Amino acid sequence: MIFELLQEQLFQLALIAALLVGLCAPAVGTFIVQRRLALLGDGVGHVALTGVALGFLTGTAPVLTAVLVSIAGAVAIELVRARGRTSGDVALALLFYGGIAGGVMLMAVSPGGSNAKLNSYLFGAIASVTPLDIWIVAALAVTVLGVVAIFGRELFVLCQDEEMAKASGLPVRFLSLLIAVTAALTVVIAMRVVGLLLVSALMVIPVATSQQLTRGFRTTMGLAMLFGVLASVGGLLASTYSPKVPPGAAIVLLALAGFVLALGVGKFVRRGRTQESTLSERPKLRVEEVA
Repeated sequence: MIFELLQEQLFQLALIAALLVGLCAPAVGTFIVQRRLALLGDGVGHVALTGVALGFLTGTAPVLTAVLVSIAGAVAIELVRARGRTSGDVALALLFYGGIAGGVMLMAVSPGGSNAKLNSYLFGAIASVTPLDIWIVAALAVTVLGVVAIFGRELFVLCQDEEMAKASGLPVRFLSLLIAVTAALTVVIAMRVVGLLLVSALMVIPVATSQQLTRGFRTTMGLAMLFGVLASVGGLLASTYSPKVPPGAAIVLLALAGFVLALGVGKFVRRGRTQESTLSERPKLRVEEVA
């Protein structure tokens, strides 16, 4: 049956979207988790809803307006956080409330707005992606992965220790804004797949899963991207075989199942390493002592 599905254009578009989201979300999420900004995706996701509603209100492409509004919101929260006028969690809360309220209000007064369209962006509607959506998402995905590839080392140093990054002469302000903007682009990429309310889960859970099994930063990111792809494609297949299954929820639940499994495997592996290190540290008995 899978070969028959691959012949259908709608499934092809949905599969491409799932693959792109599965790659991009954990890649950016690795830096966000490392910097302890796991809720940044949620905050930007709420702001993106205002951008989507603005697109319906003005009659333009909702994805493009979501990009602009998300970037503006991400930059605003980073500037507020950096200047220390309010704490990061308060700034995120402002984005949460203002973004969701603005989106609902603008969608209500938009000529083409409706609850069905609102829900498709809140919870995802991967089966309804269009070729135009795919081209936009693909361009954003290339941008996101390009940023990770080019600035990965500098972003890693920043996320590990901001003071060390400053002492090393790195452009901390620019890199901080770069993380925020990249996270905003990732939210827009993933909103048609998992929805704006669940997008942060796909940025965080695969990374947390990978951290249970690996130690190195690059290995963690690579494995997180693999887990993200598996969860995205698995959720898509689940919703395809059973139309009653929402794809966004299925993707997140599969990612959570992977985390639970990795948690058990990680404990077993760490226990084995501890026993090996304990045995290696024991003093070796000499022949005279054995005798």
